[in-house]
Amino acid sequence: MSLIHHLASAPWPVTALALGKVSEGDLAAARAQMGFSLAWHIVVACLGVGLPALTLIAEWYGIRTGNPAHRLLARRWARAMGVLFAVGAVSGTILSFEMGLLWPGLMGRFGQVIGLPFALEGIAFFIEAIFLGIYLYAWDRLPPKQHLLTGLPIVVAGVASAFFVVCANAWMNQPRGFVLRRGEVVDVDPWAAMLNPASPPQAVHMILAAFMVASFLTAAVYAVALLRGRRDTYHKAGFYIPFTLGAVVTPFQLVVGDWAARFLAEFQPAKLAAVEGVFTTGSHVPLTLGGIARDDALRYGLEVPSGLSLLVGYTPSTVVQGLDTVPRNQWPAVTGVHWAFDIMVGIGLFLLALGAWLLLSWWRGRHVQGELLDQRGSRLFLRLAVVSGPASVVALESGWCVTELGRQPWIVWGIMSVRDAVNPAPGLMAGLWLVLTVYAGMTVATVYVLRRLAKGTAVPLAPQEQDVESYPVV
Repeated sequence: MSLIHHLASAPWPVTALALGKVSEGDLAAARAQMGFSLAWHIVVACLGVGLPALTLIAEWYGIRTGNPAHRLLARRWARAMGVLFAVGAVSGTILSFEMGLLWPGLMGRFGQVIGLPFALEGIAFFIEAIFLGIYLYAWDRLPPKQHLLTGLPIVVAGVASAFFVVCANAWMNQPRGFVLRRGEVVDVDPWAAMLNPASPPQAVHMILAAFMVASFLTAAVYAVALLRGRRDTYHKAGFYIPFTLGAVVTPFQLVVGDWAARFLAEFQPAKLAAVEGVFTTGSHVPLTLGGIARDDALRYGLEVPSGLSLLVGYTPSTVVQGLDTVPRNQWPAVTGVHWAFDIMVGIGLFLLALGAWLLLSWWRGRHVQGELLDQRGSRLFLRLAVVSGPASVVALESGWCVTELGRQPWIVWGIMSVRDAVNPAPGLMAGLWLVLTVYAGMTVATVYVLRRLAKGTAVPLAPQEQDVESYPVV
């Protein structure tokens, strides 16, 4: 916070940028275009991070047990992985262009500060592409264990890519690694910028979210098949492998989420105030579930007395900073940010309960393969598992709404506003419609190709895939 306090007392206007004036319509169009592009890309990116790990787990289990159903899963998930990697490369390229075209104020002034994580992400991307090609091409050309090893760099590179990109976003929440001298960026330290205080909680939170989204979305597909009576080994393994990984990751994600919230209390108290709907600084601050911001208060919500003070400082007397400590024109949209946070936490607890259900079944002596699905209430469990897939995506998008909307009106926290960073050129609304059209086409094409792959008609089957329906039902 010392850097922001220093800049706030500087004799020059650090947020002014001589780019000209931008209309409200074009500013809204730029924000909508960037927001939509990120919301679309982040789902594909999460699948790109989590699906390789699921694929390797399935392949390893197939090698260990000799069951061809697991290697079939790995083979088909690998095909989907290749498609999603290509689609993610396209949407990621669009985003890179949007950063320069829509936000020249940000990139023109601070590009040299945040360029390092983007460069490292590019290296990780090429490593992932190289080994993905080897993994797909060498499926029937390498011994099983050697082929399995070629997939490990894909997982590592995917996680590294997510880390580097999130570090760039974290810098926007905690700008470091430079000095502003009379409005000019000097004394740049790219490593300090990338490894800013927000990077650890944000990066870990995002990587775990990626594994959760990939796991629960994949499990939801096979849960639908199980509900339709396809109880063979292939479909049961296709459900249990990803669902188990998602269930294991979820409790860790809740712990990391608490870490991220405590980070806000220390480094971005105004954002925490918006997240929790706290308008007045004080102690014994309640934790409010739901509600609508009206007349400088959060109304109609369910309050837990002193709940927020207890969560922040473990005592009811803990003082929580409210929005009254910052100018009103720097307040985020409280209702939207607060509801996004509540939705994210609520879905996280729902996924935790589903994982506990599965764990309880195992603890009572049931085996992974089949017993849970044969017991009373299994159809309810599977229906909830189907819901868990899209619910994890909603939680992911809600979390990013908290991160991005909670930072408003700043694009670089305390230093540069969104309005100062946007391109003042007219016609940004046309770009929004163009991007919406492109993404609609990509969505249709991606779904079509993935459905074709799921049916096994898009490419020739490997020898171990010839007769999946003959695998025993257990």
